[in-house]
Amino acid sequence: MTARTLVWYRGNDLRVSDHRPLSDAAQSGSVVPVFVLDPHFFAVKPPRRGAHRMQFLIESLVELNQNLARLGSKLIVVSGKTVEVIPRLARQWNVDRVVAQRVTEPLAREWEERIARLLSVPLILLEGETLLPPRTLRTGAGTPYLVFTPFARAFAKVADEVGSPLLAPRKLPPLPSALSVSETLAIPSLAELGISANRHLHSGGETAAKRRLQSFLRTTLADYAEGRDRMDLPGTSRLSADLSLGTISVRTVWDAVCRCRAAPRAVRSLDAFRNELIWREFAHSTLWDRPELLEAPFRKDFLDFPWRKDDGDWDAWVQGTTGYPVVDAAARQLLTEGWVHNRARMVAASFLTKHLMIDFRLGEKHYLEQLVDADCASNNMGWQWSAGCGCDAQPYFRIFNPLVQGERFDPDGQYVRRWVPELAKLPAKYIHRPAAAPGAVRLAASVVMGKTYPEPRVDHVAARSRFLQIAESHINKARANADS
Repeated sequence: MTARTLVWYRGNDLRVSDHRPLSDAAQSGSVVPVFVLDPHFFAVKPPRRGAHRMQFLIESLVELNQNLARLGSKLIVVSGKTVEVIPRLARQWNVDRVVAQRVTEPLAREWEERIARLLSVPLILLEGETLLPPRTLRTGAGTPYLVFTPFARAFAKVADEVGSPLLAPRKLPPLPSALSVSETLAIPSLAELGISANRHLHSGGETAAKRRLQSFLRTTLADYAEGRDRMDLPGTSRLSADLSLGTISVRTVWDAVCRCRAAPRAVRSLDAFRNELIWREFAHSTLWDRPELLEAPFRKDFLDFPWRKDDGDWDAWVQGTTGYPVVDAAARQLLTEGWVHNRARMVAASFLTKHLMIDFRLGEKHYLEQLVDADCASNNMGWQWSAGCGCDAQPYFRIFNPLVQGERFDPDGQYVRRWVPELAKLPAKYIHRPAAAPGAVRLAASVVMGKTYPEPRVDHVAARSRFLQIAESHINKARANADS
């Protein structure tokens, strides 16, 4: 007996390859693929999560529809509140079940629960956002891991359970002839969403994702261990947006890397990249167990931390005018490309939370609004790690020196030259320390501190000392109160 299945596409699964719900539905009978233009995301101008991510998503939806059409089906796009639309369509179309890819984000899980209660047929949630279900790995005591290294060791023991990616269905049945799809909408254009196209963004869609993966395997992976920290080199995979919106599955990426026949010198790079995928796994697992992390610090001794509120410092950090070249380059890259090199993200986050002492949640929210790869789990873990208040975080007393970080990971200043062009003529010796350059050197480079480039908002040594003093006092007091 065949079943009619509504395949609910959710925005983290915009593909046909290695898509468990689609493959499951195709093997069971008729398939009805649906995407909902929920006003929570689509009725807000500018869109919630930002124009950069929305552009990537729209391009990915267009290709998803094309790919479904090649297989014999089509994507039904409807508007309305997801928690109301999915149950209504399930009843209206007389489906036997609704199948979707499970999501870690707390809001998405809340929607799943509400929809399941309203449906008169089963809601079946299948895996695909992560390599293993987030609740899989537990300590010997049955509790979630708090530290990455033992989590990674536990993952290694069950890595074979990841399995191989599924091929796309060879063919899909046409939509049932009796199906009423009168409310189907066209995928909205960027103009209809109030978005101006940004030519600096990577292209969305499954084809572009597969092309990026192959390019990474051919040209970048062998030197990943060293190159991934270099802000001036294309040393990263650039697959984060594809993984976030699911234009390629993390299992496909994992499988491709594990199958690589690497030269001996590249083995370390393969391990390093796999480790980054496991770190992503750790972030999703942690958010699954502690959804409250999107609102509060993981470490209780950081509750009610005396973060500063300074609009001038905040605006300077957002716009890239702090007077610290790498921090400013990261800010401008984010606003332009919707992406920031991971090393630059860490430096920028450390600077905001420790040099400027501004709440990490403001930075986290800003990144979610600007990033194409705006993944709640990874973004939150990264920000809490940088602030020193997260799960397995960098200790609060470890503070990146943005000058040294620039000199080490952008040694010739190419990253800064690209994103802070007013400093482009400075020699490498001074490009990360323009205020320290002799007057004649600055004059020759057309750099006038305070005019063509801002004076540093804070002194590194003084800002570091201020944070350490305040943080130590607050944490000691919090611990004393907890013990009393």
